[in-house]
Amino acid sequence: MISEDQQQNYDIFRDCFSTVLIERITRQDDGGGSGSRHRRRSRKAKTTAKPDRSSVTAGQAGESPAGSLGSPEELAEFVDFTAEQTFEYLPEELKTVQHHDWAKDDEMQGRYPLPLTSADVGELMPVLDPAIEESLATYGITVRNPQGLVEVLAPVLTAFITALATPPPAPISTKQAAQEAGCEICGRDWVPLTYHHLIPRFVHDKVVKRGWHRAEDLQNVAWLCGACHRFVHRFAGHEELARHYYTVDLLMQEESVVKWADWVGRLRWKGR
Repeated sequence: MISEDQQQNYDIFRDCFSTVLIERITRQDDGGGSGSRHRRRSRKAKTTAKPDRSSVTAGQAGESPAGSLGSPEELAEFVDFTAEQTFEYLPEELKTVQHHDWAKDDEMQGRYPLPLTSADVGELMPVLDPAIEESLATYGITVRNPQGLVEVLAPVLTAFITALATPPPAPISTKQAAQEAGCEICGRDWVPLTYHHLIPRFVHDKVVKRGWHRAEDLQNVAWLCGACHRFVHRFAGHEELARHYYTVDLLMQEESVVKWADWVGRLRWKGR
């Protein structure tokens, strides 16, 4: 049972947990290699034409891969149950720590060097309920051995601690307004949101130099949930996002993005 003083951190943990699980499950459908193939194609492309996205796979589009995801309701229940089980085994200080506590505690920061590895997770969470491993294996998220479990949890804990350690990126009124409106892709307003640079920061210098965008447009952002944020970066590389998908409206013109938004938007946690 999650106590009241742990609820805020649990909500963050569950979002990080679900984001990693959704990514792993959806990648099963395309073999996990489509992103690399796409990036290689992007580097070789010489044309400025908008790419044809009609061949995006079901996994990339967010459609439910047969035998893996099942219904969004079923997956949401699974994530809720498994995340709560796992959260109970976190170090006690991580269940309640707030950003201002983290920022002034150098010793605590030293105990959690980011990014965390599988070995780090094994030391931080030496004992885990075998039912967690069994649940993840049933969904095909990991193999049935302890090493597979910590490999899944390493990016979850890294994302969770990063979220705890990161100061608010914008005035609270702006973030509150965004949260009330919900994720700009899937519309969910019951999960934490972060901002996504519509023109990725990695290519800011390049897009200005080549005249693709004005400097004053570089800080345009969209507020997205963790799952949609990762989906966008799997959907297209930095340069392609900057050139062809630099607004939410442009992203939502793609059928695969619409299908993803419809599917993930139906993931609802208990009590919501």
